Amino acid sequence: MAYQEVVTKALLRLIDVPGLDKKAALITLDNGFDHKKPNTFGPEGLASLDTAITEALSKDPAFIAVTGKPYIFCVGADITGLTSLSDREQALEVGRLGHKVYARLRDSAVPTFAFVNGAAMGGGLELALHCHYRTLSGGAAALALPEVLLGLIPGWGGTQLLPNLIGIAPAAQVIIQNPLMQNKMLKPAQAAEMGIADILLEPADFLERSLEWAAGVVRGDVTVTRPEIDRDMWDGVLFFARKTLDDRLHGAVPSAYKALELLALAKDAPFADGTAAEDEALADLALSEELRSGLYAFDLVQRRAKRPAGAPSPALARDITKVGLVGAGLMAGQIALLFARRLEVPVVLTDLDQTRVDKGVAYVQGEIDKLVSKGRLAEGKAAKLRGLISGSVDKGAFADADLVVEAVFEDLAVKKQVWAEVEKVVSPEAVLATNTSSLSISAQAADLEHPERLVGFHFFNPVAVMPLLEIIRGEHTDDATLATAFAVGKALKKSCVLVKDAPAFVVNRLLTRFLGEIFAAVDEGTPLDVANEALDPLGLPMRPLPLLQLVGPAVAYHVGGVLHGAFPDRFPVSENLKRIADSGRPLLVDNEVDQEVAGLLEVGDKPSTPEQVRERALEALAVEIRLMLDEGVVAEAADIDLCLILGAGWPFHLGGITPYLKRTGYLS
Repeated sequence: MAYQEVVTKALLRLIDVPGLDKKAALITLDNGFDHKKPNTFGPEGLASLDTAITEALSKDPAFIAVTGKPYIFCVGADITGLTSLSDREQALEVGRLGHKVYARLRDSAVPTFAFVNGAAMGGGLELALHCHYRTLSGGAAALALPEVLLGLIPGWGGTQLLPNLIGIAPAAQVIIQNPLMQNKMLKPAQAAEMGIADILLEPADFLERSLEWAAGVVRGDVTVTRPEIDRDMWDGVLFFARKTLDDRLHGAVPSAYKALELLALAKDAPFADGTAAEDEALADLALSEELRSGLYAFDLVQRRAKRPAGAPSPALARDITKVGLVGAGLMAGQIALLFARRLEVPVVLTDLDQTRVDKGVAYVQGEIDKLVSKGRLAEGKAAKLRGLISGSVDKGAFADADLVVEAVFEDLAVKKQVWAEVEKVVSPEAVLATNTSSLSISAQAADLEHPERLVGFHFFNPVAVMPLLEIIRGEHTDDATLATAFAVGKALKKSCVLVKDAPAFVVNRLLTRFLGEIFAAVDEGTPLDVANEALDPLGLPMRPLPLLQLVGPAVAYHVGGVLHGAFPDRFPVSENLKRIADSGRPLLVDNEVDQEVAGLLEVGDKPSTPEQVRERALEALAVEIRLMLDEGVVAEAADIDLCLILGAGWPFHLGGITPYLKRTGYLS
């Protein structure tokens, strides 16, 4: 099927601005849809902008300004069109066309302004950078140059303009570091503080104030000053950035290294040479497997995550006006804060004694105070949240709760006892959610009077940061309960995936299989450091041992035991892992293997090479994924990829996991 561009039109109108003898030319970008379908640029959209600039210049305006439709400035190139490119020459033309049109704003003798009224990403932000001046709305949802995440580079001037506007260190952060940190976006205040915008304005009257400010610039009443860029530190910043990339990615993400090269060029090269290099880099990356994987992963996160496969109709969801939390430990505290912030309903924690309850409530209050001190929460809102959090040693406090979540020790008998106690005090309609990482929902519900209202709610740590929520349907879970779970997950701003009630669900099952093979190689005699570095060519976010240390050896051993009980042939129990867990010592100290821990291990005399360890781990993942799909643990392979991307930070350049396993021959 041929690629059909959704054309973003550049609509020109002339505006009278008080204090100016000439009219201003305002170009509004609009693709004809609401904010749910953002403005993007393909060839026809760029042609429309080119025509609008020509027409604007012919009117001899006081200035030219570009803005967007409500809530959206422009989110860059139409990435759908990139998948239709068939050869390098076509890719070169994409870069050259954008540079040619944007350059007209940069080279214009008439002052040019970008009125960034909403989200501006990729080529949209680059369009703003080409303008002489920029105003920014405080209501803009996000600003970013996310191309490196997708397997590309900012290809329409961003690598050359941004470092020369705000300096090399913040530019490297925006272009390389932020995309590789789960596509971190800039908020308007951050962008303004960096110097990306010349002035930050309130959203309510943004256009009027932008026109007024621009008129002041044109008249000379407003002087825009920008700091001189420090070029002495340029090479040092990029040296450190490359070392950081090597330590983290081990050369596995070509786009990140291409971006580094272009940022180095921006120090002294003429602008035309820099943009020509961008064109060549774009052409090198546009037909790569990394880009195909990156676009696939991006589509999962942007589309599939918003429309979970198998979710019942939202109309079935029950209203949640109060939440109960069983447990007052660290995980429970994180969950309580999330519910209070997102749902803004009362949240009550219970535990075995008042000391634990008080400690849990104090933790939540302390986290609210931290948000205030960091400027992320207004004091008025913080006071409201503090009032929503309470604690009790009596589960009778759940009597009027619509949702009760347990976050207690990962033991089936303990959880069943919790639910037996909770069911005695809650209403028959209250939804019960278990934050288990591996235990069966159906087994937990087996003795309940209403097993249909228990659902799995698997959060990932840290709760506030990790975007994934695995929602697990037990054998008896009904549609109303499930619909409520998805509605709550959406309100919590989590990406939800429906998972069958299978041991350890998706992320923990795959990570346990993956780490199990790594540790099996260690048990056989492979040195810890060799096993730890064996997966480096994949560019994973963490090596196996830091990942194991983050999860916790005791937790990993417990989950491994659950999976061993279900699948003993594929999930052996490692006595060495138990020794590490029992020791209580960290696996790593200053990123080096702790020698006392290494001395605890009892190993064989059959060491593997890094290549053998890597092949073993990938083959095991492929086998487990095939089995999970056969078992119907999730609807499709795409859901496994989505879970690993959002729950384990699996890189975009691998497309999650299944595209990589397919193209390398491990998965058919």
